[in-house]
Amino acid sequence: MNAITLTGLTIWNGHEIVAADAIRIEGENIAAVGDGESLQRNSTRISCDGATAIPGLIDAHVHLELNPEHTVAPAHTDMDQGPQMAERAAAMVRSGITTARDLGGGAWLELALRDRINAGELPGPRLICSGQPITSLRGHCHFWGGEAANLEEARTVLQRQVDHGVDLIKVMASGGRMTRGSDPSKAQFDLETLSAIVAEANSHGLPVAAHCHGTQGIEVAARAGVSTIEHCSWVGKEGWASDYQAPIAKLILEQGIWVSPTVNKGWQRMLDSKNSSVLDRVRKAYVKMLELGIPFVASTDAGIPGIFHHELPLALKVFSQIAQLSPEETLRCATSNAARALGLDGRTGALLPGFAADIVLVDGNPLTDLAALTSPVGVWTRGRNVLAP
Repeated sequence: MNAITLTGLTIWNGHEIVAADAIRIEGENIAAVGDGESLQRNSTRISCDGATAIPGLIDAHVHLELNPEHTVAPAHTDMDQGPQMAERAAAMVRSGITTARDLGGGAWLELALRDRINAGELPGPRLICSGQPITSLRGHCHFWGGEAANLEEARTVLQRQVDHGVDLIKVMASGGRMTRGSDPSKAQFDLETLSAIVAEANSHGLPVAAHCHGTQGIEVAARAGVSTIEHCSWVGKEGWASDYQAPIAKLILEQGIWVSPTVNKGWQRMLDSKNSSVLDRVRKAYVKMLELGIPFVASTDAGIPGIFHHELPLALKVFSQIAQLSPEETLRCATSNAARALGLDGRTGALLPGFAADIVLVDGNPLTDLAALTSPVGVWTRGRNVLAP
């Protein structure tokens, strides 16, 4: 096994800056973090000229099947887009995204891509895939084939995903903006049905991610015990973030549910607006949830119109400003905390011995300026170098 030692580093290990200047990589994993003089023995030494090393970034919500250049939802899955999806995955990993959770497609193309990346055939991030989301009749993203009129049909959709080898189950607990005729403020499943879906998924060892815009759907998802709430938009009669309810937020905390707010770079428009009542409401809801102790994970919903798959590094500064998080708190949402949320704690999200060698090198200090993330100078994913320093 040819060992590699990266030297001359400042190292933020996913939790803190450490008193070390080198990382030794053996195969797919980090063998040691420590002093470069001792670690570089019997290895290939790569001098990194004072770069800062951080764990590979994690985007907890993407759709590799979706083309962000399209402005409307697809009528059906394009079965010939495998090469385009591979290009998106390659762009992601070159930008420093070494893990991503794909939360919906229509024909399991992203699972095939996942397997090719895992086999080392293609460059790309570690993919955690849900397959077809379970949705109501003509509900949000029904075009992906996961419609269910009742619990029995929902179980059929769920079993179909299990048979294709998914890593988790996605359910549309509320309507969404991308699907004509779907109402983001309304729940798509009652508590009994969603609870049974969660129990069925858990019986297969699979967590559940729930798309939730409206407060009604958020409450049902929280009571059903999903693992992550996607968007968590608190949509009410007065629009986005107009119906934050503290008792439901407390329930989210008590259930140990992670919130994946899908803040992408496009949200900069709210920050740029001189009078954004939506921003004020969203920020207030986020701050209240964070003060309560609800854990957040970084996510972008990449693939929706205008949001490209490799743009998490650009989104993190926007996320930081909207949620009023420090750069370091934001980085944890995209590394160590994200790994915990996705069930990957101990495998990635930190620069520690025994963890996967998912490493990003940047010039500058991302703990004071998140803009440093937008121009990585080196990237390794599971020990494979995809961007040379």
